[in-house]
Amino acid sequence: MSLFPARHSDGDRLTIAGATIRLSVNSRARRVSLRVDRARAEIVAVAPSQRKLAEAVAFAHLRAEWIVDQMADLPAAVPFRPGQTLTLFGRPVVLGVTTGRPRRLIDPTGGSDRILAPDRGGDGEEAWRVAIIRLLKREAMTGLTARTAQFCDTLGQPLPQIGVADARSRWGSCRPARKGREALIRYNWRVMMAPVEIADYLCAHECAHLVRADHSPAFWGVVQGLIGDPKAHRAWLRRHGSALHGMG
Repeated sequence: MSLFPARHSDGDRLTIAGATIRLSVNSRARRVSLRVDRARAEIVAVAPSQRKLAEAVAFAHLRAEWIVDQMADLPAAVPFRPGQTLTLFGRPVVLGVTTGRPRRLIDPTGGSDRILAPDRGGDGEEAWRVAIIRLLKREAMTGLTARTAQFCDTLGQPLPQIGVADARSRWGSCRPARKGREALIRYNWRVMMAPVEIADYLCAHECAHLVRADHSPAFWGVVQGLIGDPKAHRAWLRRHGSALHGMG
């Protein structure tokens, strides 16, 4: 019988050393452990069973100093602000305020475009930020759909249904077509702020799943045939992905 009575549930969150700790049950885990979820800016306390969650919490308290060090290494959140310059699919764009409708203004001289939204309402800047994110998701949808179409054409696959989301655990997902069900690819819209080759890699990765629904050597062969060796792109996402998640 465990010395730590189970009082917690899978998915519960608590605060230790000023950090958010998320409890997770993983039946494949051999022991309690801690890991950093850089996308969510939190620590995950993993237990092999429900009854071991309290033990995972106790372990997290013992590792408070380690938690402080890990959280200090995470990039700070960067809320969008008027006048901020973003790079979207490799093109500079300045965020701004307008009294008119939300829109993107293209600079015909090749300079920075502008993405504008009103700040109507009592929330002021927060209402503006929400409107800007809505516009950015629309821009991401356009750019990612075009890239997906190119890779699908190369693979001889019909263009699947495309969606953009704000997932924190993954950059993309693919549901291949089945009888009576259209294929679906979803992307994290923030990848538009990564270098162009990273967005291309993500699209190639998800399109490759249309023909190989696994991560076998054959799957990676499809990816390499589309964009070349993907190792550097995967490393970039591991190294800088959490900073992208903090944007907005």
